[in-house]
Amino acid sequence: MKLDDTDRKLLLYLQQDCKQTTKELAYKLGLSVTAIYERIKKLENSGVISKYVALLDRTKIDKNFVVLCHIKLTQHKKDFVMQFEREVMTLDEVTECFHVSGDFDYILKICLKDMDDYRNFMLSKLTALNHIASTHSSFSISEVKNTTSLIL
Repeated sequence: MKLDDTDRKLLLYLQQDCKQTTKELAYKLGLSVTAIYERIKKLENSGVISKYVALLDRTKIDKNFVVLCHIKLTQHKKDFVMQFEREVMTLDEVTECFHVSGDFDYILKICLKDMDDYRNFMLSKLTALNHIASTHSSFSISEVKNTTSLIL
């Protein structure tokens, strides 16, 4: 889908706060409420806007211990990769999972309460997954940047 400048601005406003009313967005963009509504529907129907979510403050829900865990699989067979991906999708503590190139096969972002919580997660859930050869964990010292906004 080809986006024009108005679509781009609209998407930037929605990424900042998707609870803005069509009236507020219409005022900011100098368009009618109906035009904004139709543009949003077009962006939703085309899949440019895939969903709306509430972003939580990890510090307020006791999930501020962030771990980046690098995973190496025993083999790169398709069955092993697919099984690992299916299993990691069931782990609620894993908020992001990337299949990557380089020395490791996957990088997981894991959010928990503290080191004890991570140890329990590692022992009872992560190392129980099939085909993991090794893990390497890095712990977040401080969050420098965290955004969900994409520049258009």
